[in-house]
Amino acid sequence: MKSGKLQTAVVGATGYAGLELTRILLRHPYLLPPLLVQRSAGSEVPRDLAEVFPVLSGNGGYPLQSLSWPALKRQGVELLFLATPHEVSRSLVPEAMAEGLRVIDLSAAWRLRRQEHRAPYRFEDEDSVSAAALMEKAVYGLPELHSRRIREARLVANPGCYATSVILALAPLVEAGLVDEQRGIISDSKSGVSGAGKEPTARTHFVSVADNFSAYAVFNHRHVGEILEQLQLEASVLTFTPHLLPIPRGILSTIYVYLKRPVEPRDLEATLRSFYEGCRWVRIFPSPKLPQIQSSLHTNYCDIGFCLAEDGRRLVLVSCLDNLLKGAAGQAAENLNLMYGWSAEAGLA
Repeated sequence: MKSGKLQTAVVGATGYAGLELTRILLRHPYLLPPLLVQRSAGSEVPRDLAEVFPVLSGNGGYPLQSLSWPALKRQGVELLFLATPHEVSRSLVPEAMAEGLRVIDLSAAWRLRRQEHRAPYRFEDEDSVSAAALMEKAVYGLPELHSRRIREARLVANPGCYATSVILALAPLVEAGLVDEQRGIISDSKSGVSGAGKEPTARTHFVSVADNFSAYAVFNHRHVGEILEQLQLEASVLTFTPHLLPIPRGILSTIYVYLKRPVEPRDLEATLRSFYEGCRWVRIFPSPKLPQIQSSLHTNYCDIGFCLAEDGRRLVLVSCLDNLLKGAAGQAAENLNLMYGWSAEAGLA
């Protein structure tokens, strides 16, 4: 466990996940106030985070500084958070690692091992050999699955929000060999608008979202690759359909599974609870009680519940989380705590 207080920096605090991350780091008992960094400079760029998020006004100021590796080293930064677009993280991580920094990246830049899963992001690496070497060192930052490797990691790739909700629901059953993959898995997932990021688009404009509910990116959502890799599934097994809810935040995934053999609800619940024993931020609901988005909002919990048909083989799982916390900033803080040997609750409870 590290002694003394750690100096961190956040690139991308002006986004929704970046704001949540900044708030967590400011109240974290083992950290100095984080340095807030932005890549651009000039008169049009905000100088304080309160200019972007007025809710922070009146608290003494949250200055934004331009990205400079020498400046970060002079200020004693040891760990860098990237809450930046995927392509930006792809270019910044090699530089940060060369400076000796540990990195937690909230983007998808370093999550995916297989080229076919990275292809939708169209990364263009200046040095493909170095990028491939870094990819081998990156650890997928899902604490419930990879806590041992995260502790030693220099580069942690924070999972996607949809992927977190689906992987956590399915992982215990896949590991137990209960899932009948020949029958396929269907994940019907819904997210609040903040999951699309801070920059507005035609799809996320208020007029498009309000009083509406829509599916998108059917068969080609970028998070599918994460689910397949982490659960070691073939692409033909999973049908994943994301939907946009007319709410600011929150995710609910309804997952339909056939089991290889009949099981009793109590045995299924025992499988879930055993898998997540000691995992602070996963809550298992007793059947037939099911999670709801409002119960996990503004928390770092992933809530998982299920209903099992009378035949004991047709299973519906429901997984809920806050896409900006357990699906992004909160999970990044979990990874920080693992990397430095701190309590899973530090900064989060």
